[in-house]
Formats: sequence, structure tokens, C-alpha cells
Amino acid sequence: MVYMHITDGVVSLPVAGAAAAAAGVSLVYAVKNTKEEEIPRLSLLSGAFFVFSLISVPVGPTSVHPLLAGLLGIMLGVKAPIAIFIGLLLQALLFNHGGLTTLGVNLILVAVPALIAAKLFYVLKRLSVFTRAALVGGIGVMACVLLLVLLLLITDQLFAEGQFSVVNILLIGYTPLMIVEAVVTGFAINFLYRSRPGLLGLADNKAQSG
Repeated sequence: MVYMHITDGVVSLPVAGAAAAAAGVSLVYAVKNTKEEEIPRLSLLSGAFFVFSLISVPVGPTSVHPLLAGLLGIMLGVKAPIAIFIGLLLQALLFNHGGLTTLGVNLILVAVPALIAAKLFYVLKRLSVFTRAALVGGIGVMACVLLLVLLLLITDQLFAEGQFSVVNILLIGYTPLMIVEAVVTGFAINFLYRSRPGLLGLADNKAQSG
């Protein structure tokens, strides 16, 4: 069975190795740019990611579960890989969810879309906060799925063969989640932006984006 959190042995060793190297670089950069006062927010969002991404609904040979890439990206910016890494590591160690050899792959699958979301949220300044957040929330899910599809196809073209292939099921199964996460991210970020802007990792840019 293939999940969004890839288990050990699903992707090839070269893919896992390259992803681990990229994940390591992103983590080092994130840690070096983390300030002490940001640790409580990181802890809170690490816990949220850990809990919510454990929720899964089986869909054929895969499963659908919350990704929170857009939300994490907006709130943590370049520090998002830290929260994602902590959540994934605990899931692998405590619940055998994902895998240790694919920890780098799973980190990249969520971290890259999160970083894209962080950038887009403050680039799309002409849109309202809700619209921007909802848009990047949906884009975050779509980017996670497309990145997973790319890694699976690099590993083995069999993942795309047949009408009910893993690739097709992933694309169809995550479409409703993309809509749900877009709406949830939009409301959550809009609420925080207006009531608790300090919780947003990029809140220093509020005056320029609002």
C-alpha cells in the first residue's frame, strides 16, 4: 500500500538518498535561522502536524490524510521543515507511520509545498488574506501529491499503469482534501491574521501584505 507518507522500500535507494540529502540541508538552514522565541510556535505546530496527519481514510491502495503544508508554510516560513521533521519522526517511531529510511522523502514531500506556500502568500498581495490563504492551502495539497507522483514515477513506471493505478487514485483521492484544506487554511489564517498576528511566522510583513 502506498501512502502520502511513504513507507520503507517504496521508493528506490537513489531517490531516498537524494531526498535525505536535500532534507538535511533544509533542516540545517531552518535551525540556523530559528530564534529562541519561535520555539513555542514551532512546538505547537509540530504537535498539530503530528496529530492531524495521522488521520487517514483508505482509498484503494493509498490513503488520504491532512497535510497542512499551506498552513505550516504561512505560519512558519523557512522553519516549516523543523515542525514537519519532528512530526514525521515521532509518527515513524511511535506508530510505524511512514518509515525511517524514507524520512527524508516524506519531509521533502511536505516541506517543499510548505515553502512554496509561504512565498506565495506574501507575493499575492492584491488578494484578501482569506483568498490568499485558501489558495495556497489548496496549492499545498496539490504540490504534495504531484511531488509524490513524480518520485513514484522516477522509482517505477508501474505506479502509473492501468485505469486504477496508484497515480490515478492519488490524484482523485486528494482532490476533495485539496478543497477542504483550502477552506480550513483560509479561515484559520484569516482569523489569526486579524486576532493574533504574532502567531504567524511571517507576520512582520503584515503591513506590506494587508
